[in-house]
Amino acid sequence: MTTKQEIMDKLKEVADPELGINIVDLGFIYKIEKRETKNDKEQFYMEMTFTTPACPLMNVMMTDVQKKLEEFKNADFEIKIVFEPRWTVDRMSPEAKKKLGIK
Repeated sequence: MTTKQEIMDKLKEVADPELGINIVDLGFIYKIEKRETKNDKEQFYMEMTFTTPACPLMNVMMTDVQKKLEEFKNADFEIKIVFEPRWTVDRMSPEAKKKLGIK
């Protein structure tokens, strides 16, 4: 059985190429919900965001996210990109803020 923590740990392997900080610590993952199981596969719904709708590396990061999630052979993921609520630096982990010099 796949857990939300296992998914978050896997997503920590995806970094924003410009900042070199993983998308979990940047606060890009808004929601992960387990849904029903279909055809012996767990179903997950996920909401994530980016710093801006015009992020030039959005497709690169989405490809990386999808590749990491494919490693969960017993699970399928529906990923929705959202921009509400708007991303702010307040969503970042203390470690990410420290790396970027934000107090």
